[in-house]
Amino acid sequence: MTNNLSIQDFYKNKNVLVTGGTGLIGRQLVSKLCDLGSNVLSVSMDDLQLDRRSKYIKIDLTLLDNCKDVTKDMDIVLHVAGIKGSVDVTKSKPASFMVPMLLFNTGILEASRINSVKNLVFTSSIGAYSSSEIFSESDEEEIKPPMDFYPGWAKRIAELQIKAYQEQYDINWGVVRPSNVYGPGDNFDENNAMVIPSLISKIYKKQFPLKVWGDGSSVRDFIFSGDVADGILNCAFFKNNSRYLNLGSGTGITIKELILSLQSIIKFDFEFDTSKSNGFPKRVMNIDRAKKEINFFPKTTILEGLRITWDWFIQNNKEYLKRKNYFK
Repeated sequence: MTNNLSIQDFYKNKNVLVTGGTGLIGRQLVSKLCDLGSNVLSVSMDDLQLDRRSKYIKIDLTLLDNCKDVTKDMDIVLHVAGIKGSVDVTKSKPASFMVPMLLFNTGILEASRINSVKNLVFTSSIGAYSSSEIFSESDEEEIKPPMDFYPGWAKRIAELQIKAYQEQYDINWGVVRPSNVYGPGDNFDENNAMVIPSLISKIYKKQFPLKVWGDGSSVRDFIFSGDVADGILNCAFFKNNSRYLNLGSGTGITIKELILSLQSIIKFDFEFDTSKSNGFPKRVMNIDRAKKEINFFPKTTILEGLRITWDWFIQNNKEYLKRKNYFK
């Protein structure tokens, strides 16, 4: 899989760039890398510097020259920057999702090639998959469109760009596809938030009874951001040769189980709105390949992850206002 170095030895004194370093996954990576002794450069468009052990630059990565500047002299690039939002805002503002992602994905990948970055991991998404109940990695090109149409295509195009670099320049860069990620630093803006941060925000504002769409029977694969960060670090460490690797819980829970888990932490009333759609009945990741190839074993239970996220949000419920909002 790799040489005899420990992961601590591998990352110690390495120059590591984390794009989106103030985001949901990025902040976890920055903290873990600092703990491992890396020289960390964190870049984003947010007005935040979260870990003083790292260097932070607020910079627009849709510009190639900026991407060349931040990738210079980097041993490792962890490209986590992305745009996250609800299904509704994805449909109503598709260009706000797709265009910036195409630009900064292309910029970071091309700049990393120009600057001879040997080790890069790109964070794709479960949304790059076509609709299915169980998502398993494929070594063949997917023909059907992604289920998250515009952002899914942006992620797939970046994956295809990496494949082109691998074929033309013999570059071994990694790709991961996380499932539904949650945790501290999530997007808690109710106007465009995903399921867990939206629920937490409404509970905090005591919008009771909490309205939950559907009957609670649909199954989703939620994974804590810290576990995803561990998977990304392992991906760079093991230098796997797979086209991409799934990073999920591998089990999935129903929306009702999610609500009841939240209710065990915070007391609130809720009711299901069965006039609303459940959405797709089941979406769960198979993580067998990641377990085998990069020793990926998520350790945070949904209850533990929700408690950490709620406790963080209580102390930081206005932080999202300092984040770049692509939907304004």
